[in-house]
Parts: sequence; C-alpha cells; structure tokens
Amino acid sequence: MNISSVLVNAWPEAITRVKASLCALGGVEVHVATESGQMIVTIEADSTQAVAKLFAQINEQPGVLAASMVYHQFEPDPDEEA
Repeated sequence: MNISSVLVNAWPEAITRVKASLCALGGVEVHVATESGQMIVTIEADSTQAVAKLFAQINEQPGVLAASMVYHQFEPDPDEEA
C-alpha cells in the first residue's frame, strides 16, 4: 500500500467544486480545505504508478493551481501479511 500526502492550492472561488472532484477520485481523501483554497489531501493506492496517476489527475482538475507531494510511504498490506 502506498500512502501519499499532497498540498493542493485552488482558486478560492472554486474550492467547493475542486473538493468534490477530488473526493470523487477513488483513493483520494480531502482532510482540510480552507476558504483561501488550500487543501490537505491523501492518496492511498496499491502501487507507485497508481499514486502517480492520481497525483496527475489532481493537478488536472479545473480550479487547481498547484499540487505538491509532501510525503510518500510504502507499507505492506496487513491483509496480505496473514
């Protein structure tokens, strides 16, 4: 399992729409969204390629000014360890 943390900056007037479009992406969760357009987002995916694809999709959302990956961690899936 790959877990990444992303800082997203969006146009303030588009924050509601951007948040909804990000939440619609499987494996993406918006934890905090400010009125000024800043969001803390996590990505959870099975592979680094899937993380990269979701990160690109975040950057391509209308209203997103920039997205910066802050943290990435790989963890074994606890369901597969048993």
